[in-house]
Amino acid sequence: MSNKVYLETTIPSYLAAKPARDLLQAAHQQITHDWWDQDRSKYELFISSIVWDEVKAGDPQAAQRRVELIDNLPMLVLTPDVDLLVNAILQSKILPAKAARDVIHISVTSVHEIDYLLTWNCTHIANPTIMKELRKIVTRFGYDFPVICTPEELLGATHGNDP
Repeated sequence: MSNKVYLETTIPSYLAAKPARDLLQAAHQQITHDWWDQDRSKYELFISSIVWDEVKAGDPQAAQRRVELIDNLPMLVLTPDVDLLVNAILQSKILPAKAARDVIHISVTSVHEIDYLLTWNCTHIANPTIMKELRKIVTRFGYDFPVICTPEELLGATHGNDP
C-alpha cells in the first residue's frame, strides 16, 4: 500500500504558475514539477475543501489551471475531530489566528492518518520550531503527526529506487 500525501495549496499553485523570475521561487517551481512528474504516482494523493477553496481563488485562468491539477483527487472531510484539533492548536497560540487555514491543513492530515503533508509554506507549516510544538498537541490528542516536508525533501525518497 502506498503512502498517503496531502497536497497543501502551494503545491498546485507552484505547478500551475507561470515561471517565476525570482531564482528561489523558480527553483521551487521546478522541483515541484520534478516531483509531480517523477514521483507523484508512487503516492496516494489527497486534498481537503480548504485546498479546493484556495485554488479556486484569484485570477480565473490561473485558478482553472490549479483546479485541473487536483480535480480528481480524493477530498478529506473536515470532521468534528478535525475541528477539535484545530481549536486546540489555535488556543495554544503556536500559530497566529491568521494562520487558521494552515492549522486546518495540519489537523486534517493528522486526524485522517496521512503520512506526508507536502507544502512550500515554511512560515507556518514546514517550520521545524513550530512542528516540534505542534507534534506535542497532535500526539496528546492521540494522533500521529504527519511528516511535513517540501517536494524537494520527498523527491526520490521512496525506498528501493536508488540507482
